[in-house]
Amino acid sequence: MAMQGLRRKLLSNFYIRKASLRDSYHFYGAVGRPTYATERVVDVGQPTPLSHPELLGEGEITPGITTVEYISRRKKLLDLLPEKSLAIIASAPVKMMTDVVPYPFRQDADYLYITGCSQPGGVAVLSKEHGLCMFMPEQDPKDVTWQGRVAGVDGALDYFKADKAFPMTQFHKILPEMIGKEPTLFHNMNTAAPSYMKLEDFRRAMQSGRVKDLSHYTHDVRWIKSSSEIKLMRQSASIACQALLQTMMLSRTSPHESKLSAKVEYECKMRGAQRMAFNPVVGGGANGSVIHYSRNDQNVQAGEFVLMDVGCEFHGYLSDLTRTWSPSGTFSAAQEELYSLILETNKECVKLCKPGVSIQQIHNHSVQMLRSGFKEIGILKRDSIQAYHQLNPTSIGHYLGMDIHDSTTVGNDRPLKPGVVITIEPGVYIPLTSDVPDRYRGIGIRIEDEVLITETGHELLTGSMPKEVSHIKSLLNLG
Repeated sequence: MAMQGLRRKLLSNFYIRKASLRDSYHFYGAVGRPTYATERVVDVGQPTPLSHPELLGEGEITPGITTVEYISRRKKLLDLLPEKSLAIIASAPVKMMTDVVPYPFRQDADYLYITGCSQPGGVAVLSKEHGLCMFMPEQDPKDVTWQGRVAGVDGALDYFKADKAFPMTQFHKILPEMIGKEPTLFHNMNTAAPSYMKLEDFRRAMQSGRVKDLSHYTHDVRWIKSSSEIKLMRQSASIACQALLQTMMLSRTSPHESKLSAKVEYECKMRGAQRMAFNPVVGGGANGSVIHYSRNDQNVQAGEFVLMDVGCEFHGYLSDLTRTWSPSGTFSAAQEELYSLILETNKECVKLCKPGVSIQQIHNHSVQMLRSGFKEIGILKRDSIQAYHQLNPTSIGHYLGMDIHDSTTVGNDRPLKPGVVITIEPGVYIPLTSDVPDRYRGIGIRIEDEVLITETGHELLTGSMPKEVSHIKSLLNLG
């Protein structure tokens, strides 16, 4: 009897599941999104709620971002653009390592932000008359065999919810007609594609001064993050913090730049990151004084600091943080003196982060603190901004989002608003050849945090990552 009861329960679950799949097919078919065809998931070239239910919820085009939000983004951008204008946004190009081997592909942030399509080969056109029109690549069977499927016209209409869609083979016929109707054209200059740049109508518009840079508008729309975007950025920051913490622990026994770089990338990807936000900066000793050091090929000597600047990408959203520590768990007097100054500047600047204050104002405060501190320590011998810049030529921070330096056309003097994410990253970079007392030479220190501006102040997205001297010493001396 027990076996019969179990069999009835299993059959019941089977039929419930089968009915659920059938209902899903009818539901999604009713709204125009292809899901099941002869009981299989349609491949649109990237994850969907049905192909990857562990990544996407119902109604999402990309993980965490719904169809409704993508349509809202398009409307916001159209509302910003002048009347009778046309915006052309090309996908990022595929860059080849050799004749048949491509570099890892990363989509252009503007194209992804507007369309949700993470695949190469397409061009999006946006206007009030046409809405979102997507031109999509066509694949032959050989392409599918070697590279897998990509979204075509049906995917643009049914999945990405474009208002119109055409194959790229019709691009040279349809786009000129659109260009001719609109007096002002905008395009993404960073991903300007030959597919439209070579068109005679576009070239004439360029020569007559009718073509302008779209990034001033797209960066403005992307500057303030939605609640969905903030959730993804919190997760990206959390992954990077956990990965860097594990890497700090490894540095006790494997203080080599390349191993630490490999470790942080491994830990990020094991926690769900798709890629690193940039090549990790892992500078041991004097290498830490090279701001964008990337060789990562030397041992970290006993008693030296290691500076690690890392970040990862989580479904289109990036993290960015830096910590500096001694793998031995000890600080020399000179190291601790400089570190304490950078830490105090970091903490005071984070306190300033709130609506109405600009990055430029926070930067000015950081310069005052560091110039005063450097003079007191004795490494700033001339009280000039040029002498200060030899010790720290960087800004206190930048905007962060889908790009590591996000919304770059938005000035640092713009008052911050709730939903904006910035970095706070004071530092000091002293080469071995610098004219400072010997004990300070070859020291590079940066402490970088991510800060979300809120209605009442700020939220420290990287607050779980240790930066106090006592905490670092305790962490690295556990054994």
